[in-house]
Amino acid sequence: MPLAGEKMKEFLKLIRFQNLLIVALTMILMRYAIISPILSRVEVSLYSIAGNAKTMILQLPWYDFAVLVLATIFITAAGYVINDYFDVRTDLINKGRVIVGTAIPRKKALMWHNIFNTLGVAGGFYVSWRIGFFWAGIMFLLVTGLFYFYSATYKRQFLLGNLMVAILTAMLPLLVLFYEWIPLRDYYAVNAIRMPDFRMIIWWIGGFSLFAFLTTLTREIIKDIEDFEGDTAYGRNTLPVVLGIRASKLVAITLVILTLIMIYLIWYFFINDLITFIYATIAISLPLCYVIYLLISARDSRTFHRASTIMKIVMLCGIFYSVVVKIIISFNLY
Repeated sequence: MPLAGEKMKEFLKLIRFQNLLIVALTMILMRYAIISPILSRVEVSLYSIAGNAKTMILQLPWYDFAVLVLATIFITAAGYVINDYFDVRTDLINKGRVIVGTAIPRKKALMWHNIFNTLGVAGGFYVSWRIGFFWAGIMFLLVTGLFYFYSATYKRQFLLGNLMVAILTAMLPLLVLFYEWIPLRDYYAVNAIRMPDFRMIIWWIGGFSLFAFLTTLTREIIKDIEDFEGDTAYGRNTLPVVLGIRASKLVAITLVILTLIMIYLIWYFFINDLITFIYATIAISLPLCYVIYLLISARDSRTFHRASTIMKIVMLCGIFYSVVVKIIISFNLY
């Protein structure tokens, strides 16, 4: 039993179980803390209720949404497995230990990679079929290929791997919007006297996606600086290897500053409420300022690792801002 428990622990580390929970949490919060509350504030007149306005509601059934979440988790898990499969040599230098080839044999790792991808793609095509857009499932198939080639090739190329991870992370809120928007459009196009305006939802989800892109790109660059030694040893053309650590730190700091500017510009021009200002300042801006300090003062990999960890906390705080939005909308605090 202890041996089985240890193997399970290593397996959960391999698939980054905590990160998978964050993926699920992000999708659930985008649907129920952003899209649903905003819909509840949009009145629409239906043919079946003449003269009476009714607020909009979610149209994708919860069980289909659950399949969407699971499909995304499976494909993400497959991506983590194949990443560790190709990173054995560099991880030995950067981390001092590996899972693939020790706790989990390489053949078994490939087996799990294939199982997760099959389940994820099947789930993606199923949900796409449920919304009447079967071929949208190709997106899931393409992502599996991107994850594979990212691990095998792209992450070794200058900035390409960083941008790919940032784009895929930014797609997560957009994925939830896409699979909800089509059923909403189809239902209200037929049943509503006048087509409702979906722009508010698009802007909100777009804001979360932009934040996810910038913070993920920043964290990926910081992680590359942290892994400089191993990447140099095996000839990877990451940003720090090509431009040097000092230039890479400057790029990361610039991205953090850009994120800070974006937060307050969006707050000033579009949101402009006190609760958001306080939350953004305490939970996001102050930690980002600390990241800037760490990057300026960093002299070893431990400090870069701390900066990377703080960036992950900032990303979580960004996700949890959706709960703040739900509270503001539900209690008319704007």
